[in-house]
Amino acid sequence: MERPRARVTEHLGPANAARAASLIAIAQRAIPTVFPAEALAEAARARAPGLGTREDLRALTLVTIDGEDARDFDDAVFAEPDADAKNPGGFRLLVAIADVSFYVRPAAPLDREARKRGNSVYFPDRVVPMLPERLSNDLCSLRPHEDRPVLAAEIVIDAHGRKRRHRILRATMRSAARLTYEQAQGHADGRGGLPPDLAPEVVDRLFAAYR
Repeated sequence: MERPRARVTEHLGPANAARAASLIAIAQRAIPTVFPAEALAEAARARAPGLGTREDLRALTLVTIDGEDARDFDDAVFAEPDADAKNPGGFRLLVAIADVSFYVRPAAPLDREARKRGNSVYFPDRVVPMLPERLSNDLCSLRPHEDRPVLAAEIVIDAHGRKRRHRILRATMRSAARLTYEQAQGHADGRGGLPPDLAPEVVDRLFAAYR
């Protein structure tokens, strides 16, 4: 009986290296890392929408706050004191998320592939995205100073944090800054660290609403 033969196709490095652990997990779980050509083609054709009938939030200082090594910024926040004299100490809040549904249509190639993948998979050294990079790291990423379509929740709370009302809207926003958790917390602790072109009260109002 002939002995089995094998050929080394890739050297992953030490077994305890992040790269090796990631690639082994991807292989063991059969996580798809290559997008079908039709999904890539659909993503390549995607274009950001104009304002149209969307509400214009571009004048508001919405910011994203993520980890230092985050590559995609999919939600942004904003807070300001409620202007209603009947709600002293209350706040108007906005939470906006990238409007992925504008680009990913039901039963289209991107939708079918996203259903198959279910979610993005995060490893210490890489991300296996649910959507092609053209969307996940570009059109659906709320990058600073770029117009992006979003779904937003506008929430009004009272001085005790109780919700008074809310509404959901389709809108266009322009992120004022990409912040990290460390920057936001450092500012709250009096250590500074915010970008020089961002007014400190933008973050102060977020922490005031949090409190």
